[in-house]
Amino acid sequence: MDLVQQLNDDLKDAMKKGEKEKLSIVRMLKAGMMNEKVKLGHDLSDSEAVEVVNREIKQHKDSIEQFTAGKRDDLVKEQTKELDILKKYAPKQLSPAEVKKVVEETAKQLGTKSKSDFGKLMGAVMGKLKGKADGNDVKKAVNDTLS
Repeated sequence: MDLVQQLNDDLKDAMKKGEKEKLSIVRMLKAGMMNEKVKLGHDLSDSEAVEVVNREIKQHKDSIEQFTAGKRDDLVKEQTKELDILKKYAPKQLSPAEVKKVVEETAKQLGTKSKSDFGKLMGAVMGKLKGKADGNDVKKAVNDTLS
């Protein structure tokens, strides 16, 4: 089942069950996908739909970080609940160990050894892991590999 169809099904289900938080998140994702569809001028592919979900997840993580720094525990709790719902629609993320393995293999293939090769290695790895790993995990693994 594709992501858009799953969102439509979950929207109906959340309406029937009266799950306000889930309903709100599903509507937000559908709106984000519609905006992306208009921006691109064509129906979204699965990878483009996943990009929208990942963008929302990243925004929620950033919000949690900011609210934690501002000691707004009520908002942290709300954002965390929403993040848990969002993660249901994202593809499974690779663990930091799996990311490190891909980075090391790519570094061997490209022959990168110094910090000056950071951009080259980071670009190659992100091309392979787009949507499958958090950019911060990739950045840390690339830094560790090149140090």
